[in-house]
Amino acid sequence: MASENINTRRRHSPDLKASVIAQCEEPGASVAKVAMSHGINANVVHRWRQLARRDEPLVANPPGEFVSLPLPPSAAPAEVPPAVRVELRRGQLVMSISWPAGTAAEFAAWTRELLR
Repeated sequence: MASENINTRRRHSPDLKASVIAQCEEPGASVAKVAMSHGINANVVHRWRQLARRDEPLVANPPGEFVSLPLPPSAAPAEVPPAVRVELRRGQLVMSISWPAGTAAEFAAWTRELLR
């Protein structure tokens, strides 16, 4: 028995594709549910959506027209934690030390060892 090579690929109109893509873009829409409601494999609909995104124009506004862009909120400068500041002098040698106030006990131990 000879097998015939039959092309069973379905063809869909551009109008149907546009309608399916639009339904998928609605808030809360499920691509799988939209595809099933039209009797189409969800992978096919995902591919249509990919192709549609690629065909969007790169420049939405005419050249020379102002384009407003959303900017992320500016980061407020971080508050500088309080610090212990000490200046040690021994003859001509001057050493300035700034140590986080939250670890003052460690600073005291370090200073004791330094001054021995």
